[in-house]
Amino acid sequence: MSNRMTSGSSAILLAIALLLTGCGDDPFQINWEENPTESTLFSLDRQELNRPAAFDMLQRRRVVVEDPQSRGEWDFAVDRLGGQLVLLPPRALGVSSRAGIAPVRGVSFDDLRDAPSDSTLYVTQDPVPLEYGVTYAVRTREQSGRFGQRCRYYGKLEAVDLNVDEGVLIFRHDTSPECNSRRLYPPGG
Repeated sequence: MSNRMTSGSSAILLAIALLLTGCGDDPFQINWEENPTESTLFSLDRQELNRPAAFDMLQRRRVVVEDPQSRGEWDFAVDRLGGQLVLLPPRALGVSSRAGIAPVRGVSFDDLRDAPSDSTLYVTQDPVPLEYGVTYAVRTREQSGRFGQRCRYYGKLEAVDLNVDEGVLIFRHDTSPECNSRRLYPPGG
């Protein structure tokens, strides 16, 4: 009985695989489109509590660092240091993470097609000063991918408005949903 069930299950899986392959679709390909979005974060040093100061690039989600539910599941935070706004990788705040930020000068947000391959360019524990006209590549924290593998995702951001006095950052961002791929544009794009 178990041999018959195993043979039947194998035949069904083979038929599904052949059907998908026959259609020319790659079942592992992630179809996505570029979708830059704006978000707002508030500096960690502001007096009000429970304002989003951190960001999860893959989920496009603002995070309140003080919230115990956040559990360090974010890729950078915003703070004011030395009279300017800065991005803080999680390790700068004592959170165990491999997330990093790489300033990419001389390349516009739209023209940044691949995140840097040189891992030494990613700042993982020091503040990264925010400047107009600089595009920042972000390597996310490690997390589970669609098929259970360990992934880091890559995205990019640029400052739209830096209000140091108010401690507010408005930024444009986009992230590739492809596991461990530095490509910041969709396949065929």
